Amino acid sequence: MTNLRTITQFLFRITLGVVFVAHGWEKLYIKGVDKTAMMFDKHLHIPFPTAAAHFATWAELLGGLALIVGVLLPFVGVLLAATMIGAGYYGHHENGFWIQQNGWEYNLVLAVAVLAVGFAVPGVAAADHYLKGRRTRSADDTVTA
Repeated sequence: MTNLRTITQFLFRITLGVVFVAHGWEKLYIKGVDKTAMMFDKHLHIPFPTAAAHFATWAELLGGLALIVGVLLPFVGVLLAATMIGAGYYGHHENGFWIQQNGWEYNLVLAVAVLAVGFAVPGVAAADHYLKGRRTRSADDTVTA
């Protein structure tokens, strides 16, 4: 059972990471950060649109990569959840809940998903699994020394 849990957790984390990398990649290389900032300003009325566009782009791109590697998962979970809450509020809340009407349903699912992954016990396929083990051993060594 543990192997199946590890595999499904890994697949879920990788899938989320790929989704976020794709969104960040789109903002950086397909639309461009300047066009993203213009959209944030003109259509979504996001405060400080240039800063918000850079933040969203890099949070999604680097956060997605961190998910794939499995490093800094609690921090990345909170960061990406905050990004999705902002996207849901500024980009979709006026459209209602349902994704078919461009509502905030998808943003909610992504926000909760990255929090779940971020605060789950990292599996053996996550870098945090090994980093946490090092911190625990170091703390134990310090206490017993």
